[in-house]
Amino acid sequence: MSTEPPFSPNVSEAPITGAGLVLGLRKVSVLIPGIVVFAVAFGAAASAKGLSFLETMLMSAFVYAGVAQLVAMELWRPEWTWGAIAGLAVVTATVNARMVLQGASLQPWFAKYPKALNAFHLFFFTDANWLIGTRYRAEGGRDLGVLVGAGLVLWVVWAIATGGGYMLGALVSDPRRYGIDLVMPIFFAAMIVPLWRGRRGMVPWVVAGLVALITARLVDGYAFIIVGSLAGALTGAFRDDAA
Repeated sequence: MSTEPPFSPNVSEAPITGAGLVLGLRKVSVLIPGIVVFAVAFGAAASAKGLSFLETMLMSAFVYAGVAQLVAMELWRPEWTWGAIAGLAVVTATVNARMVLQGASLQPWFAKYPKALNAFHLFFFTDANWLIGTRYRAEGGRDLGVLVGAGLVLWVVWAIATGGGYMLGALVSDPRRYGIDLVMPIFFAAMIVPLWRGRRGMVPWVVAGLVALITARLVDGYAFIIVGSLAGALTGAFRDDAA
């Protein structure tokens, strides 16, 4: 019978320091202008849909789901049915499903820390954090403070810019005139660049994009998000099995 003590996080293997928090702030600072525009777009959309200022701020502070919040505003309606609620839940869950894989890819890093700390920093986990964390780990970094610092800064910026966007939306009758509706596709297009892994990874992306475009032309609503993502995921899975 083993007498070894149960596993506990080894601080020397996985530190979290003040220097890491500052480094996270520095690394994410270049993304802040884009996040501000993104949050302003959500605030303006929420205002146009008739949400109150308090409702909008609470959504950004506690839901804090970026793209899913914008998608929710696109599907928002003055009166709700159970079917509409279910549809909104499925679409936003599909949009956010990427976070499961993103978190799993960094799990070997997170696993060294207590569950309470992981629960805390994962509340602030975003696409930007994941990109920063992936690069940082690839370069040999191990200080979780980088993710915590970046996440806290982005959360504060997101909430403040949402308020500004809401007030802007109250003044602008049609935010689309200023291209605010283009923020989401531009954001995702920019995300693709650092994720490039060569021609092999291009095939699932192309399949997902083409299937999504065809579905959008044939089916009303946001079914293209679900169908496109599933098509890309299945293509990638079959290609890996065949390799």
